[in-house]
Amino acid sequence: MKKLIIGALVGGLIIFLWQTLSWTVLNLHHASQEYTPKQDSILNFLNTQFSEDGSYLLPSYPKNTSWDEMQKEMPKYKDKPWVQIQYHKSLSVDMGANIARGFLVNIIMVGLMCWILMRISTAGFGVIFTACLLTGLIVFINSPYTVHIWYQKADIMAHLWDALISWGLCGIWLGWWLSRK
Repeated sequence: MKKLIIGALVGGLIIFLWQTLSWTVLNLHHASQEYTPKQDSILNFLNTQFSEDGSYLLPSYPKNTSWDEMQKEMPKYKDKPWVQIQYHKSLSVDMGANIARGFLVNIIMVGLMCWILMRISTAGFGVIFTACLLTGLIVFINSPYTVHIWYQKADIMAHLWDALISWGLCGIWLGWWLSRK
């Protein structure tokens, strides 16, 4: 149990530190957070259009639109602009709770990985490192890349690097820690 807890705490910290570097100091995700000097007028306009928080895909269709109706409407949007909007009525700048939740989730995630790895009796450094690296690839393919297939993300390569580097570093740690006798 001690191996699992220490493995999860340190591994979670490693992933958390990489995420922090990636989004702040290294700014790898800058392409998904571009600035426009028109932001105030855009935000003011959006505030007149939305009454509540929500995620919007434009163009889209009302909830109960039939497949046939969608197929009939779709051609008029072909080769025209589209946008995804994550709208929030109020910006919260208190990041403490989000940082704590992010760190806790990383600890749980690595703890689950440790639990799996500790069930492999022959797992040495190489197996553990490879399993962690492949987990990073699975994480990337499952969410960022699958979403990117449909809704192209400007920072898709940053997500790939995040998954491979964070899980690779975690794999080095867990490979050493869990394979110790």
